[in-house]
Amino acid sequence: MQPVRSQNADDLARAIVARVGPDIRLALPLGLGKPVTLLNALTRLVAGRPDLSLTVFTALTLERPAPPEDLARRLLGPALDRLFGAYPQIDYATWLRDGRLPDNIEIREFFLLAGRWMGVKAAQQAYVSANYTHALDVVADWRPNLLLQLVAPMPDGLSLSCNTDITADLLEMRRAGVLDFTFGVETNPDLPPMGGSARVADDEAAFRLDPEEPFELFSAVRQPVSDAEYAIGLHVSRLVRDGGTLQIGIGSLGDATAQALLLRDRDEIADIWAACPFPRGSAFTDTGRFEHGLYAVTEMLVEGILQLFEAGIIRRRVAGAAIHAAFFVETRDFYRRLRDMPPERRALIAMEPVSFTNALYGKEADKRAARTDARFVNAAMKATLLGAAVSDATEDGQVVSGVGGQVNFVEQALALDGARSVITLPATRTRRGRTTSNIVWSYGHVTVPRHMRDIVVTEYGIADLRGKSDAGVIAAMLEIADSRFQPGLMRQAKEAGKLPRDHEIPPGARGNTPERVGHWLAPFRQGRLPDFPFGTDFTETERRLLPALDRLKQSGGALRAIIPLALAGLGGARGDEAECLDRMGLAAPRGIRDRALGVLLRGALRRTGR
Repeated sequence: MQPVRSQNADDLARAIVARVGPDIRLALPLGLGKPVTLLNALTRLVAGRPDLSLTVFTALTLERPAPPEDLARRLLGPALDRLFGAYPQIDYATWLRDGRLPDNIEIREFFLLAGRWMGVKAAQQAYVSANYTHALDVVADWRPNLLLQLVAPMPDGLSLSCNTDITADLLEMRRAGVLDFTFGVETNPDLPPMGGSARVADDEAAFRLDPEEPFELFSAVRQPVSDAEYAIGLHVSRLVRDGGTLQIGIGSLGDATAQALLLRDRDEIADIWAACPFPRGSAFTDTGRFEHGLYAVTEMLVEGILQLFEAGIIRRRVAGAAIHAAFFVETRDFYRRLRDMPPERRALIAMEPVSFTNALYGKEADKRAARTDARFVNAAMKATLLGAAVSDATEDGQVVSGVGGQVNFVEQALALDGARSVITLPATRTRRGRTTSNIVWSYGHVTVPRHMRDIVVTEYGIADLRGKSDAGVIAAMLEIADSRFQPGLMRQAKEAGKLPRDHEIPPGARGNTPERVGHWLAPFRQGRLPDFPFGTDFTETERRLLPALDRLKQSGGALRAIIPLALAGLGGARGDEAECLDRMGLAAPRGIRDRALGVLLRGALRRTGR
């Protein structure tokens, strides 16, 4: 049966409600796959009809930022469309954030947009904690009666494109008669028509919205790669074995890792390594070119993976594909490159459900044979001296993001021959003028427990924890901690009786400071280790502003951080500072506050200039 097709979202929403009934249990894809036009029409219809109820189970609701800080508003305000795309606001997110969600609508998410929902009680209380692979079970047990998704139109059907993660399995369960729900889609020609399990027939969908003006896709903003992140990426590059398997995550840490692997394959990394001031040991020495290539199996298809694919590093094929992935949310340039690929080249990127990418069960023998020498690289916020990782929430229960697939990939690393789980994190964090260690003795929340510890990497090196005793783990973690915090951490471990009283940190690990990292990488930052290795939508002036604004944000108004910036900012504008001040609306200050901001910004620009 062909779908009911319309160009009018309100008409289609009414038709869907007539089919589904008054109690709507909506399964909605994570991230980019939300059909925003159709979704907003449905939620507005339900909001105006007290006789209807709508419960939504989803994850990663995308929003353009609305920064509360004055300087961030000045930077982002005029550039929102250029940076994030003219992506429409999702109504339920606005209502949820403003405390105006109607009583007959409930939103449950198993993964939140990082840091954006902290302190929002309704979102925190409705969060469902689940591994990515278990989210399917949660949805299935809930018995949805409606599934809506944004899809790419194809001449011979539809493509789930950016979201096969859970949808592909839900549709398979419906075909098998395990679930019974209505499937509705909204088409968007800007979505790349991906293959693998993404391809579905037209008649899978009962309802299809073909809007006259498709909305602009959400565009993630690439962040500049810091010295610490590049150092981490360089360390990680020594862990990746030629002919092996790779998974890396989104963001600047993933970009740093991918750039380091690209340099390694071009034979352009040896002198960077020769200059490294931190002990490297002899355990991880994979530094040669990728003669056999890599295979990527990753829940998220990210820019770094695509760069490695385009460079020919990711080329080892498994079941006809060099990459198996489950979803993507990236930049407009990323979507365009996928769309513009020759079909036979794009077919090497197979979109599959997370039940395939994130787990070994189901065709386990084939997966074990394919996922040789796997390296699963994921980021954490904190790590304990005993090897546990904290990645999704704070110790008071506030959810920062979600567990996602991190534990899934740690489990795979421990189950596969030759595989390793690599947890990455900067050794410190600076907030409100105060620097703290991200390596701690203990923490009141854990994502990856200590008994699943494997490899941890900071800018100061690699800690190989697998199979070590608690004392051995603590000693290894101390060696990659920032030296400002090593004495206190070591004292806590000794007081707890977990480290011998006579233990000392090796001399080579006592100089772990940001200054040494900066001195190491400075000669390469204008060439092989640029701020944006894969490009950016920020203008040249905005790129100059970013590190300065980050310095101001880190100061948090603390006098000990503000006074040096103010002193550095005295005097008139120099060089490109006038353009920066003009871009921030501070070239002609209107009052004392603007003048003070201008002085601080000049100081931050001078302190962060290379």
